Amino acid sequence: MQLVVFLFALVALSWGQLASAALPNGKLNVLLIMSDDLRDFGGAFTRDIVKTPHLDRLAARSVRFECACAQYPVCNPSRTSMLVGLRPEQTRIVSNQQFFRETLPDTVTFPQLLRQNGWTTRSFGKILHAANTGEAIRARWLDVGKTWDHAEILPAQSPHRRGVFRNLTGGKLGWCEIGILDGPEDEQPDARTAAAAIRSVEELSAAGKPWLIGVGFHRPHDPFHVPRKYFDLYPRELLKPYLDPPGISKAAALAIPAGWLAEFAKFTDDERRDFFRAYLAGVSFMDAQVGRLLDTLDRLKLWDNTLVIFLGDHGYHLGERGWWNKNTLFDRSCRTPLLIAAPGVKGGQTCRAPVELVDLYPTIADFCGVKASHALAGRSLCPELAEPARLRTGAAFTLVTRGPQRFGRSVTTGRWRFTQWSDGTAELYDHDVDPEETRDLSSDPKHTPILAELKSKLAALPPWPPLAAK
Repeated sequence: MQLVVFLFALVALSWGQLASAALPNGKLNVLLIMSDDLRDFGGAFTRDIVKTPHLDRLAARSVRFECACAQYPVCNPSRTSMLVGLRPEQTRIVSNQQFFRETLPDTVTFPQLLRQNGWTTRSFGKILHAANTGEAIRARWLDVGKTWDHAEILPAQSPHRRGVFRNLTGGKLGWCEIGILDGPEDEQPDARTAAAAIRSVEELSAAGKPWLIGVGFHRPHDPFHVPRKYFDLYPRELLKPYLDPPGISKAAALAIPAGWLAEFAKFTDDERRDFFRAYLAGVSFMDAQVGRLLDTLDRLKLWDNTLVIFLGDHGYHLGERGWWNKNTLFDRSCRTPLLIAAPGVKGGQTCRAPVELVDLYPTIADFCGVKASHALAGRSLCPELAEPARLRTGAAFTLVTRGPQRFGRSVTTGRWRFTQWSDGTAELYDHDVDPEETRDLSSDPKHTPILAELKSKLAALPPWPPLAAK
């Protein structure tokens, strides 16, 4: 009974007030950890296979959001949407080649909001989509002076390309390269990113300054270059990559991006196994760097005044629908891990309600007791953090484009995923009985009521394409 009373009180209080009452300076630190192309569990990527002891350790302190979805299943549009708290329909950022300040010059990101209110903000690695830009524009894309007080991308230290390398497509897809690396792992970008972030945590904590530090790990993103010892965690002969079952429903014409599917179809069983193994190795290497951050929080006794958020920027296919990448509206590409640990939040719990990455902006604002300067698309997750088992009404939405006028939008309620394409085709999947989305139910008349309900949810979104707004 006392627990119930406490939880209701927690929901009733402003989270900012709660944090202020508990901390000497009234300001929580924020540690934002991102992993690039990290999918959630499903298919052959199971808890029994993937080895992530440090993420497991963080999950024991966190609420795990089991149905967290990106608003666009590609890096730059997803990260921009998350950082400004707006949907891609609102940001108009739908590719990796668009810098968000060109269309949103004055929109305040959530690190910028904290910076305006007395926090020191620093970014290491890939938080904004700057790691894959050229040197000529990288400084501008890092958004130092607005989003961050300091930001840097840490490249590998030379000589770092030592080991065994193999391109699974014979060089046709340059990114599709496995590298089993020799040499010290601390010369690799993710290890250097962790080290730089740890130095900042130590420095700012010693100075008594509130901080938001973003730590963006590149792995398990391609190319799949990972120190050898993480490959050794996964003996290839024991791995069984996912295979679509016989009789799987045909995908909609726009469901899979054109171009690469033919190359993936040439993969042998050994090549599928090697791709799967390399992705797993990348996840475990990233997990080891997360462990270094957690060790720092332990050593400096920072858990009582730090909000810790871990997430991927979107999901990833590992053979589902014959696809080995992102950029689809299937659940494997839309859904990504999300863990949140904070003072006053009971760890080791799971929230199964659908949530969105745009929900992070209002959540951080609530925790830190600051007010956003523009209307946000998401809503705070503080009620779910207080009561993870509560039923949240609503849904999670994802947009993808296939050119200027071709696009799809998808909605999930947790049980149902409905996708509507601009060519008039649609897909409906029931996750209660078909979590791998192998049986399209959109043409079944008995599902007409749920189709109508989900169509109405998509219709309530901001319009896309942009011309529809006029």
